[in-house]
Amino acid sequence: MSTLSPDKRRKMESALNQLKKHTNPSLILAAAKMPAYQHLVDQAIKYGIAKGGTEEEQVDNTMDKLFVSFGLEILKKVPGRVSTEVDARLSFDKDEMVARALRLIALYEEAGIGKERVLIKLSSTWEGIQAGRVLEKDHGVHCNMTLLFSFAQAVACAEANVTLISPFVGRILDWYKESTGRASYEPHEDPGVLSVTKIYNYYKKFDYSTVVMGASFRNTGQVKALAGCDLLTISPGLLAELSQDHSAVPEMLKAEKAKACDLEKIHLDEKDYRWQHNEDRMAVEKLSDGIRKFAADAIKLETMIKEKMLNVKNGK
Repeated sequence: MSTLSPDKRRKMESALNQLKKHTNPSLILAAAKMPAYQHLVDQAIKYGIAKGGTEEEQVDNTMDKLFVSFGLEILKKVPGRVSTEVDARLSFDKDEMVARALRLIALYEEAGIGKERVLIKLSSTWEGIQAGRVLEKDHGVHCNMTLLFSFAQAVACAEANVTLISPFVGRILDWYKESTGRASYEPHEDPGVLSVTKIYNYYKKFDYSTVVMGASFRNTGQVKALAGCDLLTISPGLLAELSQDHSAVPEMLKAEKAKACDLEKIHLDEKDYRWQHNEDRMAVEKLSDGIRKFAADAIKLETMIKEKMLNVKNGK
């Protein structure tokens, strides 16, 4: 019986399977197209109307119900947890983010899904991070901090002891390409890869439990350069490319290697956080841009719901 040398066996193994040894690539499903899920929209509107209150309250309740309904659909198809987003327009209101998150968790629990299967997605503003702190510590609600671009945001998230952060690799690269005019970066010098590597090393060196989940990849080189990261969110297109790629994928991020890095532990109160985050022009611009885009999407959805709600009330 012939045996393959480790090198030959590795060549037969796809990059995706090699990555899985170091990283659990988690695939966040692309948002479902509305027509296919029309029944969920209709159910959410009925729920919102039945809850009563002002038109604004009815729309809010409908939106919450709809987000949870999509989450429930995803949980039918995937093991593990689903992320459900708190409206980005609340990004600077800590108390309202906490209240909205608890409402979403209550809706999941009414549908028989415990809070351990849900990640509440919050913008990584100072207020969002402090909302995450309250939700984790006082309510046992797991949070996924998104729109994370600066080291200051990552440090504040670790100090708030949130469950998970999603640093945006690709969006960081986009900003640098645009601002420098460079057409491309090799993975080892990619600003998004370097950012996530630094955050991972800092968390592991100082034993923070917060999970680092690299997100928004633009190419497979970025993905492979972060092999070993706690989690990676990889789009279907890049997953398909990785499954056809049989090149070697060494483990780039290792907890033991992180222990030896020269990063020093820092503490950030609100004023320190705001100053350090503000010093990073890329992060300031990408965070504010991300919030504006998420808010614009929420307004579009709200407008559609108001129109449909009016039709239901008018018997159309």
